[in-house]
Amino acid sequence: MSRPVVKALWGAAALVLVAGCSSGTATGEGPGAAPSASVSATPSSPSAPSASSSASAGSRVSVAGTLTEGLKSPWGLAELPGGDLLVSSRDERTITRIDGRTGAKTVLGEVPGVVPGGEGGLLGIAVRDGRVYAYLTAASDNRIVRMRYGGGEGDRLGPPEPVLTGIPKGFVHNGGRIAFGPDGMLYAGTGETGRTGLAQDRKSLGGKILRMTPEGRPAPGNPFPGSVVYSYGHRNVQGLAWDPEGRLWAAEFGQNTWDELNRVEPGRNYGWPRVEGRAGKPGFVDPVAQWPTSEASPSGIAYARGAIWMAGLRGERLWRVPLSGAERSGEPEAFLTGEYGRLRTVLAVGGDGLRLVTSETDTRGTPGPGDDRILRLEVR
Repeated sequence: MSRPVVKALWGAAALVLVAGCSSGTATGEGPGAAPSASVSATPSSPSAPSASSSASAGSRVSVAGTLTEGLKSPWGLAELPGGDLLVSSRDERTITRIDGRTGAKTVLGEVPGVVPGGEGGLLGIAVRDGRVYAYLTAASDNRIVRMRYGGGEGDRLGPPEPVLTGIPKGFVHNGGRIAFGPDGMLYAGTGETGRTGLAQDRKSLGGKILRMTPEGRPAPGNPFPGSVVYSYGHRNVQGLAWDPEGRLWAAEFGQNTWDELNRVEPGRNYGWPRVEGRAGKPGFVDPVAQWPTSEASPSGIAYARGAIWMAGLRGERLWRVPLSGAERSGEPEAFLTGEYGRLRTVLAVGGDGLRLVTSETDTRGTPGPGDDRILRLEVR
């Protein structure tokens, strides 16, 4: 059954129920693939040494419903106090408030200075102390800005104030995920923009995970004095999450062979472009889990119920990676394979909930009725 038919059937069913490379190869976010009819957890390809060969014991996820739909190129997602959500549109350059109960949408405004193109535009967002932080592609660079936002029904975004500028930009590999860590510092995942040498250059902000104060200064305790660089040797980081013990995890796109989930430690070198995936070479950190690029192309990640949950774009599935402390405790397991197309962002809400953002309208999917949407997931 073709994707348009599947998407149309899903759109009709929903009405009844509720009424990362530009060439299209594995080098970037990847094209969409034909959907599967399966709705249960599925193993990965036997060629992936980290993939599940059988269903493993542990938490499961189910779709409780659609919170909202009709979003255009959604990318970043953040939760407001009280449970409402903010979602950014990469190409529309807007931030929209989503009622956490009804799904009603209110456009807060367009963010000035955003120049969309390729994988760039208005990307990740985060909320802290009455301000919305945004990672965006400008005319000359990628940068992080912040805007005042009171959070009320009639509030609008204030003018953007630069937090950090000078992050390299490109048509591809712009990174873009930002999040506040349990230490109160702001973290950002960046890309090497296709210029692979930037990842190993500690003077460049490309191909890095950055750690800074909310004002954009190097955070106390950073591994390199006077620098916001926290880790390096990354290709294109679009997923950041912390477990309950404060350990940082990150997902990044591989090139032709392996996508990665990494346990991130300060000052460490994660290998790109000298290695991709597990190499066992001194001086480089091997990933905790890896996938063929056809099965993942990972964007957002979140921690819930003892596992990292990872959204896959080209792979069109939600991966669960069980953890025990700083180690993986079992094989990765795939859910929702092919059911909703490309998956961009996943956000943990409460103790057992996730919000999952689809990405069919990002020019690489096959949008159908209702795309794009935010799904309500339950983890049990």
